[in-house]
Amino acid sequence: MLGSALAAGVTAFPANATSYQDTAVSAGAVTDETYGGGSLTATNGDTQIDLSGTGVSSWSLDSGPSGVSITGSVIQCAGCTATSSARVVVDAKDSNGNAEALAFSVQIFADNNLQRISTPTLVKVTNLTATNNSNGTVTFSATSSASNTITYTESNLPTGLSAANPLTYSGGTATPGTYTGVKATATDSDGAVLNGTFTLTVDGNTATTSSYGNYVNKFGNGFDAYQQHDYAGAVIAGWTATQDDPATHFILNTGTHSGAYQIEYAPNGSGSGLCVSDPGGGWASDPLPDGLILADCNTGPFQQFIPQSNGTLKNVATGLYVNPDGTGAQLRGESTTVSWGGAVYGWKAESSFPA
Repeated sequence: MLGSALAAGVTAFPANATSYQDTAVSAGAVTDETYGGGSLTATNGDTQIDLSGTGVSSWSLDSGPSGVSITGSVIQCAGCTATSSARVVVDAKDSNGNAEALAFSVQIFADNNLQRISTPTLVKVTNLTATNNSNGTVTFSATSSASNTITYTESNLPTGLSAANPLTYSGGTATPGTYTGVKATATDSDGAVLNGTFTLTVDGNTATTSSYGNYVNKFGNGFDAYQQHDYAGAVIAGWTATQDDPATHFILNTGTHSGAYQIEYAPNGSGSGLCVSDPGGGWASDPLPDGLILADCNTGPFQQFIPQSNGTLKNVATGLYVNPDGTGAQLRGESTTVSWGGAVYGWKAESSFPA
């Protein structure tokens, strides 16, 4: 062990927690929503442009020159610089959050006189679909009438999955099953939006593991409160996890961020209220800018670690992976993992540690 023996605390109490390790996600056909607006127009008024359309819940300005603004359904200028031509894009949203865009050229005259000088182009998103990939992920695609870039997100996902495109199970801890009413959203770079719903299937394994133990790599080294220090700012080093060394005893808590866990120092099974943290350079006393230390347990992202599909641990706040630097050295966060495999960790119950 690192340092002198710590006085015995509360008797160890192995606890079990049910968790899931997802292995694949797949999607049914996407049911695209129908845009609830129509007949969008932009007409010139007295020094302003008036917008109109049926079924429009709200108008917003997506882009335009400095000084141009929109109030209700009126585009106006205040403090604008006169120009012969500039592009304006406005978005018309329906009550369900779908949107179509109008793009047109304007001329700005003296005294903030704003006038449309080109026929508006209607921009919309269609054909939102989901493709199931052979690696167990789902990729979304859609078509922009203006051939613009489209971004994608999902909502109403089961707890344990995070929105992404492709939507992936990697690091996911969602309960296996079939989920209806999951929502996909495609947003065009001009602000046109199309929503759709689909059924999501999550495949995974149920794992009941002890929450009292340590993250241990293939060399038997786990997390260690250096010299059994139990105060905020204490260094977390890499050291052999054993039953007799309370410095290597931790409790795994469910994190407050999707798919994440919190690692609480628990010598002899007694939770200390101190959790492993990568402070991201926020502690002047930390020997390394992203060195792991103990900090008072809280719900912040610096104490949240997401197990990756390859066994590495990624910090939510910094996006860095936990890396060792040899036995007895401080663990640290880095953008890549060490090539020799020391950054691949698996949670191991204290009862299975060597004596």
